[in-house]
Amino acid sequence: MKIAVVGTGYVGLVTGTCFAETGNQVTCIDIDQRKVEKLNNG
Repeated sequence: MKIAVVGTGYVGLVTGTCFAETGNQVTCIDIDQRKVEKLNNG
């Protein structure tokens, strides 16, 4: 299943991670570019 999570704060990021661990394809979206860059860098 493909899932999009809007917002990568505490709840959004944890939710997206849980969905991904169960085999779903997850895309997280956030307006804060610094947060996105940190996530992309691992």
